[in-house]
Amino acid sequence: MKRIGLALSGGAARGIAHLGVLKAFDELGIKPSILSGVSSGAIVGVFYAAGYSPDDTLRLIKELRIYRIMRLAIGQVGILHLDEVEKLYHRYLGDQATFEDLAIPVIIGATDMHAGVTVNFSSGNLIKPLIASSAVPVLYRPVQYEGMLLNDGGLLDNLPLEALTGKCDFKIGVHSNPLNHDARITSLRSMIERTAHLAINNNVQLRRHLCDFFIEPPALKYYRLMSFSKADELFEVGYTYTMSIKKELLQVTISA
Repeated sequence: MKRIGLALSGGAARGIAHLGVLKAFDELGIKPSILSGVSSGAIVGVFYAAGYSPDDTLRLIKELRIYRIMRLAIGQVGILHLDEVEKLYHRYLGDQATFEDLAIPVIIGATDMHAGVTVNFSSGNLIKPLIASSAVPVLYRPVQYEGMLLNDGGLLDNLPLEALTGKCDFKIGVHSNPLNHDARITSLRSMIERTAHLAINNNVQLRRHLCDFFIEPPALKYYRLMSFSKADELFEVGYTYTMSIKKELLQVTISA
């Protein structure tokens, strides 16, 4: 049987839909041999590879209070800390967690702000790259690690398919940021969010041809990046859409 590689995009709250996709995969008997991810996709991938079920990870997300992870870091390169998130990872993944501890190989993408390139991590310390991969530039303080200044991996590569090259035989890309072409910009916040969305979505489209099967739940376009209060809905969107295409999905994965 050929090896299936699964690339999970970033998408903030929308990335919760990845959990629904993975629940559908479990029910359909589709077992990835390797995972790659950035930002929320990296978080989902790591917890799945660590043995947490999609439902268990959803419960952890719902228990986390956003205000607890937002601490000001005035004078730093970013204005918010991710210290509480790091504590959460240590609690559920282990203080000395490494990539080698995971049951399924995982590749995490982050952006080295000094060199201006994507850096992929797949061995050694697990927590630091995981924190870095979701540290949105300016908003969150970057992570100093191995001589690099690391921020959100989605900045340059929001669907890490290239990271899977040579490591699997069949690539599935899951993108959680479909564009809403009917969106209306009514505030500075919506303008900033739309600008980031358009820029990041463009780097995904440039790589879409690299995957053998592409999953993009269209209903996700109606959710905002910070819609964590709608975690159950986002999970269901991912699950329902994946089950709706199960015939095509099983055809390509069985033949793979």
